[in-house]
Amino acid sequence: MVDKRRGFLMAVVVLIIIAFLGFSLSPLLGGLLEANQNNGQSTPSSTQTPVADREADLLAQARGYELVLQREPDNQTALQGLLQVKLELIQSGKGNIEEVIPPLEKLSELNPGNTDYNVLLAQAKTYTGDREGAAQIYRSLLTAKPGNLKALQGLVNLLLQQERPEAAIGLLQDTLKAAPVANQVEAGSIDVVSVQLILGQVYAEQKRYDEAIAVYDEAIKGNAEDFRPVLAKAIMLREQGNNEAAQELFNLAIDLAPAGFKDQIKREVSANSDSEAQGSPESNSTETQVEESENN
Repeated sequence: MVDKRRGFLMAVVVLIIIAFLGFSLSPLLGGLLEANQNNGQSTPSSTQTPVADREADLLAQARGYELVLQREPDNQTALQGLLQVKLELIQSGKGNIEEVIPPLEKLSELNPGNTDYNVLLAQAKTYTGDREGAAQIYRSLLTAKPGNLKALQGLVNLLLQQERPEAAIGLLQDTLKAAPVANQVEAGSIDVVSVQLILGQVYAEQKRYDEAIAVYDEAIKGNAEDFRPVLAKAIMLREQGNNEAAQELFNLAIDLAPAGFKDQIKREVSANSDSEAQGSPESNSTETQVEESENN
């Protein structure tokens, strides 16, 4: 049950940090890898023929883009098309992450101001085991713009994968310390609340719940109309079993949230509540009694 709640926590933290800010990346490589693994375990069916046709079409498209790039290596339309095709092939289980690195490297080189390509390249390098290469990309992006949340979250995730939580915490704390001066030079260059949410997420991952809640309290104090830290604190309180206080904050978060997020938060909270109810001792006892009654 703890794992389910922690999974819910991570899903909502991603929701409130990334989706709320309107980031638009290409399909995340992690999701593609999961789809790849699921497809690799699929069983034969009548749907495999159209799937095979689609894969053949994608492979033909890839060859076409590669021929164009042999003549015009800087053709961005072909590079973008090849990248998209490669990502779709990965999703269908017919491609490898390594194959997206060359077009991403070229696109990053041709578009130094486009951080999306760089972040995707860093993700690809992480999945292929080149963590040092990924870290260099993230650090380069953060040197240019310390408030780049995509790069910040990416580097934090990488440090956590390397079992270096204190380094991740230090990075986030340093970013928060730099925020007042950075935001005087360029207003809004560092989104303090979002960085605090990421820091709270790291504390939560380390089961340092009191420190996570302290960070959320600080964020709420300075941003009374922002639903994100309220929602994050509600999740933490639920993690600790304080359901009554958590529900009050969930209700407040729903009130504060933009219209486009209210229903999504309600669904996530309801789904988690149903999951907990089904796994509770009372629920299990009731199910056992029903089964015994049916058997008798």
